Amino acid sequence: MAHSNPITIGMLAHVDAGKTTLSEAILYSAGSIRKLGRVDNQDTFLDTGDMERARGITIFSKQAAYNYNGSSYTLLDTPGHVDFSAETERTLWVLDAAVLVISGMDGVQGHTETLWSLLKRLGIPVFIFVNKMDQQGTNRARIMEQLKNRLSELCVDFNNIDYEEVAMCHEEALEQFLESAHVDDVLMSRMIMERKMFPVYFGSALRMNGVEELINGIDTYVSCPDYGEEFSAKVYKITRDDRGERLTHLKVCGGSLKSKMLIGNEKVNQIRVYAGDKFTSINEAVAGTVCAVTGLSETKAGQFIGAGGEDNIPVLEPVLNYKLNLPAGTDPVALLSKLRTLEEEEPELHVEWDENFKEIHVSVMGPVLIEVLTNIIKTRFGVDVTFGEGSIVYKETIKNKAYGIGHFEPLRHYAEVHLLLEPGEPGSGMRYECHCSEDILDKNWQRLVYTHLCEKMHRGVLTGSELTDMKITLVAGRAHPKHTEGGDFRQATYRAVRQGLMQAESVLLEPFYAFSLEVKRDYVGRAMTDFERWVRHLTCMRLMVIMLLSQVKVRFQ
Repeated sequence: MAHSNPITIGMLAHVDAGKTTLSEAILYSAGSIRKLGRVDNQDTFLDTGDMERARGITIFSKQAAYNYNGSSYTLLDTPGHVDFSAETERTLWVLDAAVLVISGMDGVQGHTETLWSLLKRLGIPVFIFVNKMDQQGTNRARIMEQLKNRLSELCVDFNNIDYEEVAMCHEEALEQFLESAHVDDVLMSRMIMERKMFPVYFGSALRMNGVEELINGIDTYVSCPDYGEEFSAKVYKITRDDRGERLTHLKVCGGSLKSKMLIGNEKVNQIRVYAGDKFTSINEAVAGTVCAVTGLSETKAGQFIGAGGEDNIPVLEPVLNYKLNLPAGTDPVALLSKLRTLEEEEPELHVEWDENFKEIHVSVMGPVLIEVLTNIIKTRFGVDVTFGEGSIVYKETIKNKAYGIGHFEPLRHYAEVHLLLEPGEPGSGMRYECHCSEDILDKNWQRLVYTHLCEKMHRGVLTGSELTDMKITLVAGRAHPKHTEGGDFRQATYRAVRQGLMQAESVLLEPFYAFSLEVKRDYVGRAMTDFERWVRHLTCMRLMVIMLLSQVKVRFQ
């Protein structure tokens, strides 16, 4: 089916499922590339970085394009390794549909279920490609049973479509089937786009088996979103090119984006459409186009530009914090400013400055990212850093309401801020509001207090950890007609937050994971013994890991 706007397809998988190989096969089959690269030969079109080719994994999401039956498609290949899952999560935000790649040998893995949950949260239609079916020991029926049990009962084998099975997914499809023993493509397309059905294709990307069927299925069943005429866009990534120029990667979601166009107070200099590590400059990007823009310095990953949309708040957060060990003679303050540019590109890094010890700390998703970060810092900034032993990232919240009052009144300065602190729902993050009469405090001062609340990561009073799951509301304040300056309200706001925390009952939050342990029946006893020994070992290391056996699900094979 021909589409008037480009369609964005994301490639997702657990590591080593063959996702990048499938991406290469799609591009090759559609005629977008002339040579079929291989991960083990380190010559794939999309994995262009030295570390990516050396390790044989995708680290950064990559973009490519292909045309099929008169329609334009943008393919976004995402990392499969769990340590880079935040990069994958950011990319999901701009997808029209996703291809979830599963190894026919390994089946559904733990990270596969995490990706499935993220796709469900964002309401993204999913095509499933079961790869490596050419390997001995794969069982098609067993895989289908696993997909239905662990992902969704709405998974349907589309290599050999059984319309009766399709009919069981939707009431309207059942009516069609009872009338004609058939379900038409238009209805099946709507079912797929509304996540009422998930097509499953079996094949081998390496041997080009099943790839054409997948491409045709995407072309037949993926429909183009309805775009408005007013310009809007979703920013999903910030990078820098070889010359250090800042790139804002975005998807146009309404109207069109033109070079020299103003976004806020900044002008778009260049619009680039990337294919691997190369790009083509264009003068206009229509709705549906995924591109990189130069000239914007204030954009951030997850930002929605324009009216009618909200910023994307990530679900996955780092739980490990590391101290950065610098070589002798390195100025930590100078390096800190450089690391802030990396924080733009990798927001989950959470670069922090410890004023008391003059140390730099970073929060990351896992140890593989530490290796990548070490390489980036050496390559880009010429500094050989090492990382100290990792520690758990804690957060703090409060149990009850509390009022905080902050004064700042040295000679010829005055500001007073009254805040209401309230506990929020788990996972709600920090929210700020103003419920203050302008008769008490002028609107401009209220906006200033709100800005100071939002501009800083506030810390709790138990361990100094980041605050979360709270709402802070400005309820009152005072200014002096002569002696109040903007900086006075900054100090008063921070003091009000801390004073309120001292009045409230604080709670320390610690991260935990729920595990699924898959073992053969004969090894259950040994696995549980090893598991209990592992928990005792972690406790001795003072990692404070909460492991409740009731949360551990043991599956028998």
